[in-house]
Amino acid sequence: MDQKKLYKIRVTGRVQGVGFRQACLREARYRGLSGFVKNLSDGSVYIEAEGNPEQLNELVAWCQKGPGYGSVEEVAVEHHPPQNFNSFIVRY
Repeated sequence: MDQKKLYKIRVTGRVQGVGFRQACLREARYRGLSGFVKNLSDGSVYIEAEGNPEQLNELVAWCQKGPGYGSVEEVAVEHHPPQNFNSFIVRY
């Protein structure tokens, strides 16, 4: 049985202009996740990540801290059926 899940994650706070997307890219690839990360016009960061729940929960835990230069206020997570992304990328 396939345990693959899709998490749609929205991170708010001072998360743009602090290297969040590039750090998230490294963290997601390190964990073997696929999907994407991008900045939203409201100043938040949006992530769609696919993988097993353990890998995804590790990414969510990382998102709660961020890369170190920013300040995370909230991490909202929605669970969805996987869309079968091929890799993890930064979208602009």
